[in-house]
Amino acid sequence: MSRRNKPEPRELTPDPRYNSIHLHSFINRLLHNGKKSVAMSQVYGAFDLIEERAKRAPMEVFEQAMKNVGPVMEVRPRRVGGATYQVPMEVPAYRRFALASRWLITSARARSGKSFAEKLAAELMDAANNQGAAIRKREEVHKMAEANRAFSHYRM
Repeated sequence: MSRRNKPEPRELTPDPRYNSIHLHSFINRLLHNGKKSVAMSQVYGAFDLIEERAKRAPMEVFEQAMKNVGPVMEVRPRRVGGATYQVPMEVPAYRRFALASRWLITSARARSGKSFAEKLAAELMDAANNQGAAIRKREEVHKMAEANRAFSHYRM
């Protein structure tokens, strides 16, 4: 059962400082009560801290973190004859980005630290080095997909 027509994806404008569409949609996911300027200043503050501490281009660290956190496989429920199976499926690129940014933001918020910019900077640097809570989350998802590989013939 699928929807008749998929809504076409909206055109996003790139963010002002780094001219990146990915970074702009990451900022949009950070929003609290529609306060975009606050979210932007937090992300740019985190990027300044990354530049200071990692001695690398912050955009490079961000891209690496997103690539490391994004899951390749995930399980989706599928009903077959009254039983629901967890079927492992590949994650499309747009969903991979959405999940990666969501996990990075929630694990940064859960971190203990001073300002949110510091927490986000630490989480992004950890993720770029294949560490941290967001990476653990991805590993969990991959483990679930691996454990349910027996049901992979039920692909949708």
